[in-house]
Amino acid sequence: MSKGLLHHVELYVSDLKKSVDFWGWLLEELGYTSFQKWENGQSFKLGDTYLVFVQTEDRFLDVPYHRCRVGLNHLAFHASSRQHVDELTDKLKVRGIKILYPELHPFAGGEDYYAVFFEDPDRIKVELVAPE
Repeated sequence: MSKGLLHHVELYVSDLKKSVDFWGWLLEELGYTSFQKWENGQSFKLGDTYLVFVQTEDRFLDVPYHRCRVGLNHLAFHASSRQHVDELTDKLKVRGIKILYPELHPFAGGEDYYAVFFEDPDRIKVELVAPE
């Protein structure tokens, strides 16, 4: 039974194309598949959970997202191993995606916490964490 697990997360984005390019690649790397697609949105699914990306209406784009305001701070995903974190880090760099906290990478979360931190096109922090 899936009681208590996340069913879906819906994110409003400033530029749907940029977000789908970024998230589509990343989520497919993590095993998600394209689930639904419509004029102003797209979703990706893994098991019973899916992530939805919707184009924000122009009238709501005046205040950009910032993770230190009230609301979502970041999304963290499980990696299969430390090697998986390293491989994805290399792919992020090839794609020109900035790694956060590079001076502490891959231990920016602490000495026993192996992860890569980066941002999506709207600067939502994303994290991929290796098992302990």
